Amino acid sequence: MGIYETIVKRRTIRRFKQEKVPYEILQKCINAARLAPSAANLQPCEYLVVDREDLLDQVFATLSWAGYIADGKPSKLERPKAYIIVLINKEIKTQGFEYDVGFAAENIILTALEQGIGSCCFGSVDREVLRQNLNIPKKYIVDLVIALGYPNENPVEEPFRNSIKYWKDTSGVLHVPKRKLKSILHRNIITAD
Repeated sequence: MGIYETIVKRRTIRRFKQEKVPYEILQKCINAARLAPSAANLQPCEYLVVDREDLLDQVFATLSWAGYIADGKPSKLERPKAYIIVLINKEIKTQGFEYDVGFAAENIILTALEQGIGSCCFGSVDREVLRQNLNIPKKYIVDLVIALGYPNENPVEEPFRNSIKYWKDTSGVLHVPKRKLKSILHRNIITAD
């Protein structure tokens, strides 16, 4: 699968098989993140991989899951089997790191998907509890959490029709509305509607 095909295939996954993600795949994801663009090449991002069984629930408890659907939080038997926490080293940078995080996170997500691993990104995190649970030093900003595992669902893209809210049909398939290319693509100048 080429890069474009991987991007088109990617959907957020919130239901996972209970199969351990090999550490080698997680390392590969971090290496891809390490090679992402970084403003002024400062490289403030660092990564905490959590794949120990006794810590997975502690991370899970700090995350807010899928607000648009009633059963957005996965059951105990469908929870992620690994997490990558994107940290910002404040000794390197304290502001303006958002693009670095975005580039790194996308590299993680696409590398994982290429290996058959689904993902879900979280900005809504109880950062102080997570910091305590995982003994994260104060020199780090806890920025983003990426949940990972083998997918146990197959969300589908659908055309945007007056609402951005994702939803599940009667078969339990998650539908994700996306704006059409022609509604977001402008060329050379933007003309008034």
